[in-house]
Amino acid sequence: MLEENLIEHKPKFLYTIPIYHNPTGTTLSEPRRARLIELAQRYDFLILADEVYQLLSYEDNPPKPFAARMDLENVISLGSFSKILAPGLRLGWIQAHPNKIQRLVTSGLLDSGGGMNPFTSAIVRGVIESGDLDQHLHTLIETYRSRLKTMDALLREHLTNVAYTVPAGGYFFWLRLPGHINAVELRQQVKSLKIDIRPGTLFANENGLQNFVRLCFAHYDEAQAELGILRLKECLETI
Repeated sequence: MLEENLIEHKPKFLYTIPIYHNPTGTTLSEPRRARLIELAQRYDFLILADEVYQLLSYEDNPPKPFAARMDLENVISLGSFSKILAPGLRLGWIQAHPNKIQRLVTSGLLDSGGGMNPFTSAIVRGVIESGDLDQHLHTLIETYRSRLKTMDALLREHLTNVAYTVPAGGYFFWLRLPGHINAVELRQQVKSLKIDIRPGTLFANENGLQNFVRLCFAHYDEAQAELGILRLKECLETI
């Protein structure tokens, strides 16, 4: 399907979230990555890989970022300190072939102002050079891995009619509810119990994915996660 669209529309770039996808939590397999690179070279388009969860991996051998292929000029990877350091930073980085980086850093927008966010960039540089970011990442991974396992166990125990794939990184579980359930309506019900979900329609076009919801496991300890799942179960049992 992708190749058919490439032939017809000849796009300049393709945007993808290839690892620990938001909201689905899925990761693009190595054969599909290789195929995507092959198509990019054949049809002359950029791969813009949004890899903001790349460093939040709870598996032993996660795929390398797309731009680890530094010999390719048609691949750009995006990272974000907002996901691994502090949400309000709104600071990230770009990994790409040196020729692409040179074009970016000499553009008028960056060259005239010294950068998009120089003050925050200076602070984060200090965190990186001190080694504190590495230590912080280790703590995050251990914490989030534990919370992921907790929510997985809770879902298997309490929501037996819900389908999902256990993510290997990132923040989210993507649940498929029974087909008769409308997640938008469910959200209104769960809010009365002081919890929240993200209905699938927020991530779809044409009002699709109505029986899907996204849950975040990263923010909540074991007791909070259990309380939230039990309240969600309570709402689902009334529908």
